Amino acid sequence: MRDIVEIGMGKTAQRGYHLDDIAIVPSRRTRDVDDVSTNWQLDAYKFGIPCVAHPSDAIMSPASAVALGRLGGLGVLNVEGLWTRYEDPRKQLEALAEAGDEENLTARLQQLYAAEPIKPELIAERVREMRALAGDGNVTVAVRVSPQHTLALAPVILDSGVDLLVIQGTIVSAEHVSTVDEPLNLKEFIADLDLPVIVGGCTNYQTALHLMRTGAAGVIVGIGADHLTTSEAVLGIRVPMASAIADAAAARRDYLDETGGRYVHLIADGDLHTSGDIAKALGCGADAVMLGAPLSLAEGMPGNGLWWHPSASHPKLPRGSIGLTPEPLGSLEQLLYGPATDPDGLLNLFGGLKRAMAKCGYRDLKEFQKVGLLLDN
Repeated sequence: MRDIVEIGMGKTAQRGYHLDDIAIVPSRRTRDVDDVSTNWQLDAYKFGIPCVAHPSDAIMSPASAVALGRLGGLGVLNVEGLWTRYEDPRKQLEALAEAGDEENLTARLQQLYAAEPIKPELIAERVREMRALAGDGNVTVAVRVSPQHTLALAPVILDSGVDLLVIQGTIVSAEHVSTVDEPLNLKEFIADLDLPVIVGGCTNYQTALHLMRTGAAGVIVGIGADHLTTSEAVLGIRVPMASAIADAAAARRDYLDETGGRYVHLIADGDLHTSGDIAKALGCGADAVMLGAPLSLAEGMPGNGLWWHPSASHPKLPRGSIGLTPEPLGSLEQLLYGPATDPDGLLNLFGGLKRAMAKCGYRDLKEFQKVGLLLDN
């Protein structure tokens, strides 16, 4: 049971821990790094690294999604983003980058998304484009849609022939109550599909368990918080990721017992900046990580040196700033696999993960979830 702290008369709070609060503890054994595997599998789809791209237009275009897939990760295109609003949004993205650090950059981003509606025909076109770019390569085609637009956009998404669907919002629950709109019943929706679905984000045990019971193949834990998101300032919501992942892992274990063996993958989304953060998230029980800002440091990203969380473009309540990233650190391949030219854990992200696994004596990701953790505050 997590610590319960009395914060005043009649009010208590659970104590939560961030990834920065914990450290990995090596075991009695070490292992050669070449004997370590970072492979993982979600449903029928296999991946070389536990990396899922955050569906932000700053890093995900059809081309970059396929590029990540070719390198062993999972690229996810946002079907509510610029690539389904404009025939060719590169001009708009370049203009946004040229605006630099203008004070009204958030307003410009909002205008960019509001100026054109989502065009269903472009959703199908982008999926075809990704298929063509992938060729005969082993690339999984995935798209993201928000819970609010799932029912409206699902027919064209499913007809386009995607491999995997991500239903993602800042906070997603299995029981959304509305007296205005018809709510999305995730359990009924997923039951009618013949493709795997990832849903999220969630922040606690109970929500994670409810989302697993919808039949989802994967659950996103966290709200994608990084140095530019403002969910705490706007909504008062802050997610201690180490605790959130551990809670969701407990829900997964209980759901595994409840169903007699159905395993749901956990994808950590938030508080992830370096290879060490990735290792700690997996050590807490995640199966993969969702990366946004770290991937924006690669050369040739669609944002041209900008990074923003998808919620930064919300028309009424943006919950993220737009940041100028430093000069690109290297190619996407170098970002994922190295070699690293700096000592800060920003390059060779998954080489760093393999090294951490080797130093602790684990040969694969499932074993590494059992690694010991140390709380040092």
